[in-house]
Amino acid sequence: MERLKATTLFDLQEFSHRDVFPAEAPVWETLSNLKGYLEQHLVSSIMGLSSYGMPLPQTVVLFEGRVWYDGFEILGGNVTKGNFRVRVRGQETLEATVLYAGSVFMDPYVQLGKGTVVEPGALIKGPTIIGNGTEIRQGAYLRGTCLVGDRCVVGHTTEVKGSIFLDGAKAGHFAYVGDSIVGRNVNLGAGTKLANLKIKGNAIRIRTESSIVDTGRRKLGAIIGDGTEIGCNAVTNPGTILGQKCLVFPLTSVPAGIYKDRSVIGGKK
Repeated sequence: MERLKATTLFDLQEFSHRDVFPAEAPVWETLSNLKGYLEQHLVSSIMGLSSYGMPLPQTVVLFEGRVWYDGFEILGGNVTKGNFRVRVRGQETLEATVLYAGSVFMDPYVQLGKGTVVEPGALIKGPTIIGNGTEIRQGAYLRGTCLVGDRCVVGHTTEVKGSIFLDGAKAGHFAYVGDSIVGRNVNLGAGTKLANLKIKGNAIRIRTESSIVDTGRRKLGAIIGDGTEIGCNAVTNPGTILGQKCLVFPLTSVPAGIYKDRSVIGGKK
């Protein structure tokens, strides 16, 4: 069971929410505890918005503990590289959070980090915590119980539900991430699907080197170790655990199971 612990898959030393991971339990137990963790630690950033459940009628900025409806100028830059600049009442800063007109917050239970940007058409449900310098792109759908770290990307028409992104994780285009954990600096190619429900709907069991482990979960997507790259239009089957720095070729259907570090999956045999 040692290989099923979070510390074998992720470097958690600099992750602000490392306490969400159980020290001894299998890594998927993190997902069972995620909602409670979010409810305990979340501090809403958007209590000052005038309404919820509808597109924002104008672009607003969160800065120094308040919502700014005017008096700012968006200068731009690269969000995940930490150089997205905003001028607020004459003060240029990298720590302003921008919520563009047309973005939707279904409830106030959302925490947003400094320098984060939410683009038009994105929809976010709570409880959700999003870190610093993260980009939530146009059309992204965060369905709640989401923990997204620093310098992440939740991309165009990407759906995330009941999942964790560690720092630097990116799902830039057309992805589905359900009941999954995406490690540091992991990149999900366009169209990646982390499937989380078996066709028969039974509890998900994972085969180890010596036994078969019942996770007790009907829904479990993928747990992806730090630095792994997944090619475009790949699909991981429910209960897939990829070690660190794995490579999944495009158009690959990854069978459920445990894969050691630096595994290469798919491609020509």
